[in-house]
Amino acid sequence: YWGYNSIGFFAPEERYDSGGGLPELKTMMKRLHDAGIEIVLDVVYNHTAEADHHGPTLCFRGIDNASYYRLRPSNRRYYDDTTGCGNSLNLGHPRVLQMVTDSLRYWVEEMHVDGFRFDLATALARDAGGFDPGCSFLDAVRQDPVLSRVKLIAEPWDLGPGGYQVGAFPPGWSEWNDRFRDTVRSFWLHRGIGPGELALRLAASSDLFRHDGRRPTASVNFVTSHDGFTLADLVAYDRKHNEANGEGNHDGSNDNRSWNCGVEGPTDDPAILALRARLKRTLIATLLLSQGVPMLLAGDELGRTQAGNNNAYCQDNETGWLDWSAIDGSLCDFVARLVALRRRHRSLRRNRWLEGRPVESGDRDIVWLSRDGTEMTTAEWQSRRHSFGFMLGATSPGEDAFLVLLNGEAEPVEFALPPPGWALLVDTAEEEVARDERPIEAATSAVAPGCLQLLRRRPA
Repeated sequence: YWGYNSIGFFAPEERYDSGGGLPELKTMMKRLHDAGIEIVLDVVYNHTAEADHHGPTLCFRGIDNASYYRLRPSNRRYYDDTTGCGNSLNLGHPRVLQMVTDSLRYWVEEMHVDGFRFDLATALARDAGGFDPGCSFLDAVRQDPVLSRVKLIAEPWDLGPGGYQVGAFPPGWSEWNDRFRDTVRSFWLHRGIGPGELALRLAASSDLFRHDGRRPTASVNFVTSHDGFTLADLVAYDRKHNEANGEGNHDGSNDNRSWNCGVEGPTDDPAILALRARLKRTLIATLLLSQGVPMLLAGDELGRTQAGNNNAYCQDNETGWLDWSAIDGSLCDFVARLVALRRRHRSLRRNRWLEGRPVESGDRDIVWLSRDGTEMTTAEWQSRRHSFGFMLGATSPGEDAFLVLLNGEAEPVEFALPPPGWALLVDTAEEEVARDERPIEAATSAVAPGCLQLLRRRPA
């Protein structure tokens, strides 16, 4: 259903064509650009639909099997499969590399896409010794006058030995950051980690990406993706429910770090529904208030469910479709509010690493705070406490400074607010989206369990 079995790397998926052919697709690209929307194409160059040695011969296998595919040195009848799909394209061969780069340039120059997300990108960057950041493919893209200027996003893993390479891609690339996903889920849904690990992820994962001149935009943060639970299912199921996929529920990840809030699946219990709604708002707020590039799974802002299926690639039906008649309007308004705030304020989306030092405005760019309003100590960083805050200083004079308060505890927490004064912009405990900021006259602010608050500093 997803169309991840490529065979024609220069051809659009025919299901997107309503009868107008390529001009129709080009018109769509132009209208999206006119609306200020860029197009990043999800591309699969790591394998083809010809599968393993039992699979069909569609083109590449019949043209030159030994050149197009990576074969096992011990028995070249079989494929060196690092993708889990039966075969791996051999980008170490100059003709295969040429085909892939020609295809990429076609989509940029002829179809006007703005960038690419590379499925299982580690498989593209392998040589005989394994993953190599200086491999022929990455070098070819780096020197290409067309491809080096577009957005390049790696899914930085495959299924082969040494396939997990988060943070290892060269400058110019961004990467899906699953460490962000796992850390955020563990903190909010299981209280499984302390503030130190979460703080790294909130600050664009400098431990992974701050090298070779890379910027915070190298980290593509996400809580959910097309692989795994939707946001609604993340807080409604403890276990995957993939029986309809026909593989005995053995497919799909078992490491979901989800929480059903007390009932597996749908419920009419108002307390559980309210808890799930709060957690969804908190997870999305954490994503959109983190440094780096936020990625939101389509439909999460609408409350889409897959009924617990965390591997819906084969479900071309109500499970995999987006139901536009069942939209959570309150959640959608909440996401729109946060996106607008992030877009409006540079402090929430910096292009420089946070240092903790004063910036142009005179503020320190970030201060990590205990709930008593003082700076966190070494002991608190290493603790299992699940409530802390951070203050983002203004990026320049006249800009706003912000305070984010996080309470992952099971009880409400009263946070002391640093001077001079603050106004509340977002509270994930509230069902209705506040359109206007609310000044806080007190010296403290109470944050509900499993919730987050965003505050803006008021002028002195």
